[in-house]
Amino acid sequence: MKADQLLEEIDEIDSFKRYGRVKQVIGLMIESQGPESSIGDLCLIHIGQRKKRVIQAEVVGFREENVILMPYTSVNDIAPGSLVEATLKPLEIKVGPALIGSVVDALGQPLDGSYLPKGLLSVPTDQSPPNPLKRPPISEPIEVGVRLIDSLLTVGNGQRVGIFAGSGVGKSTLLGMVARNTTADLNVIALIGERGREVREFIEKDLGAEGLKRSIVVVATSDQPALMRIKGAFAATAIAEYFRDKGMNVMMMMDSVTRVAMAQREVGLAIGEPPTTKGYTPSVFAILPKLLERTGTNELGSITAFYTVLVDGDDMNEPIADTVRGILDGHFVLDRSLANRGQYPAVNVLKSVSRVMNNIAGSSHVKAAERLRERLSTYYNSEDLINIGAYKKGSSREIDEAIQLYPQIISFLKQGTQEKMTMLESINSLFALIGKGD
Repeated sequence: MKADQLLEEIDEIDSFKRYGRVKQVIGLMIESQGPESSIGDLCLIHIGQRKKRVIQAEVVGFREENVILMPYTSVNDIAPGSLVEATLKPLEIKVGPALIGSVVDALGQPLDGSYLPKGLLSVPTDQSPPNPLKRPPISEPIEVGVRLIDSLLTVGNGQRVGIFAGSGVGKSTLLGMVARNTTADLNVIALIGERGREVREFIEKDLGAEGLKRSIVVVATSDQPALMRIKGAFAATAIAEYFRDKGMNVMMMMDSVTRVAMAQREVGLAIGEPPTTKGYTPSVFAILPKLLERTGTNELGSITAFYTVLVDGDDMNEPIADTVRGILDGHFVLDRSLANRGQYPAVNVLKSVSRVMNNIAGSSHVKAAERLRERLSTYYNSEDLINIGAYKKGSSREIDEAIQLYPQIISFLKQGTQEKMTMLESINSLFALIGKGD
C-alpha cells in the first residue's frame, strides 16, 4: 500500500520547468512574458553572463498576458530578456528549535552570513488564521515583568495588544523589557523597517545576551525592498506559528506594523491600485487582518503578540492606528508628555486598555486597578487648579486623596529598564498602594 501511494505521488510530480522572459522594469515592478504561475508564487530571475546569479521575486499581479513580479532584493543587473523561472510554490522558510538564538533576514537566512543549522523544516510564510471555533478562550494571564502592565493592564496568554506611540517615546525599550522578563517559552521578534543602526543597538542593549538566548529575531531594515519588509512580518509570524503548533507559549513582538502597511502601500501603488484613505491602497486594509489574526490561541498552544504602531504627529485616529486598534484585543498608548517628564515606561494608563483583563484577573485585583485609575484621573482633571494654587485643601475628599497619593502612584508607574518584577510582586505593590479594593 505504501509503495502504491509513493507511485501515485511520483506520477503527480510536475517534471516540467516553466520559463518566461523579462520585458521591462519600471520602478519596483518587473514585467515578464510568462512563465505560467499564480499570485504569490516565487520566481527565480537568472541574470548575468560571466557572473551568473539568481534574484528571487514574487508574482504580485498580471497585466493582460504578462506577469508582474516584485523582487526580494534590488533590481540591479536585470536586463530585457533575462530568464524567469517559475517554482510554482510560495516562499518557504526553514524553522526548528536549532534556530533559537539566531538573527535572520526576511527570507530566514542568518544575518551574520553563517549557514543555517541542520534539522530545520520548511514552512510557508503565508498561512491561514486558526479556525475561530478552534480558538480556546483566553483564560489565564501571562507575566510580562513590567509592573504597570501586570498590575493595571494585565495581558492574557494568547492576547494581541497594540503599542501606539510616536517616534522616540520608548517602544523598543518597552519591548526589550518584555522580551527579557516574560515567562513565555520563546520570543519571536520582528524588526520591520528599522534603521540599520538600531538593529544591533536593540539586540545588544534592549534585548541583551540573556534575552537573545530565548529569542529568534527577524530583521528587514528600511533600505530593503518593500516586499522584503512585508515578508519579514509574515516570516516572523510563520516562525511563531511553528512553535505554537509544538505546544509552546510564544511571545511575539513586531516593531512596527505601520511599516508593514507602508510597504504594502508601495506594492499596491506600483501595481496600479488607487490610493484611497490618506494615500493607503485597499490592499493595505486587506492584509492587516490577514496578518494580525494569525496570532493568538489555537488548540495546541498560544502566541501572545505585541504590535507597535507608529502614529504620525501622535494622532491616535490615523487610518492604520484606527484599523489595528479595531482588530486587536487591547491597546497601550505611549504618551510623549509622560516621556518628557521622565516617566518610563511612558504608558498612559488612562488611555490604555486590556480587553481581557476582567476575564483573567481576580475581582479584588480589578477593583484595585480601577481605584488607582480613578485617583489618577481625579488628579489630572484638577491639575491646573492644583498647580496655580486655586484648589483649597478640604474642598473635595477625592481630590485630597488623589493629591496625597499622586507621588506614590507615579513612583509605582515608573520602572527601570533592568528592574525585573514578578506578577505577584506587581499586584502586591498595587494592593499596598491603593488597598485591595474590596
